[in-house]
Amino acid sequence: MHTQRESTSSEVAIWSRVIAPEKNGLSPDAARLVLEQFTFSEADEARMAELAEKCNEGNLTPEERAEYEAYVKVGDVLSLIHLKARRSLKS
Repeated sequence: MHTQRESTSSEVAIWSRVIAPEKNGLSPDAARLVLEQFTFSEADEARMAELAEKCNEGNLTPEERAEYEAYVKVGDVLSLIHLKARRSLKS
């Protein structure tokens, strides 16, 4: 069970407060640029899928687990950035 401190001090929680995705604030051009440019490459997407499959099978090495967790963290932050961009375009 996570304590309140753990949930507010995780990297993603901190990034969420910094990015403030609930607020718009990006110009339409900036928002479109974020959505177009800030994405995983095809190679990264393939690697994430490979790691996810190995994780589901319980076959990750410690190094692969660290790599997979890094992808998840980056994906969480990227989702926050994309959310802010989409909200900015709706305004």
